[in-house]
Amino acid sequence: TLLQIIAGILQPTVGNVQITGRVAALLELGSGFNPEYTGRENIFFNAAILGLSRVEIENKYDEIVSFADIGKYIGQPVKLYSSGMFVRLAFAIQACMFPDILIVDEALSVGDEKFQRKCFDYIDQLRLNGCAILLVSHSMDVVEKFCSQALLLHEGKLHGTGKAKEIVDQYH
Repeated sequence: TLLQIIAGILQPTVGNVQITGRVAALLELGSGFNPEYTGRENIFFNAAILGLSRVEIENKYDEIVSFADIGKYIGQPVKLYSSGMFVRLAFAIQACMFPDILIVDEALSVGDEKFQRKCFDYIDQLRLNGCAILLVSHSMDVVEKFCSQALLLHEGKLHGTGKAKEIVDQYH
């Protein structure tokens, strides 16, 4: 729920959230995809939902397709895609829009190891370029490797905040 509020999908019932900049979110595998559309059509459809103009999408299209690395399947309906192909395309669309804030919720656990490395390298590059990364994971290795700060939540309540290593130790 919190991630959906930050991403602007849901409105909070109490309080408010102020976001500055473009937010990209990988919250649910293939959310925003029309299963009957091809990968190519879903790039244009999904990127338009994210607020990119037709010209911006056309300018980023080759980069998105290259990053997704699903070859000829880009022309097939996404309902025929494996879960790995879905996440490749979804991640490529979100990441290639150069967000100010990138929200990743366990989405990369689906891809193969090579693609996960490619995504984490790209996330690291976004981070180095000033993008804030909000990463949600049950993998403590991922948290320690990619996060400088961490929050520990349990049943919707905050149980700890601080340096990632300290919070991972608290979790354990």
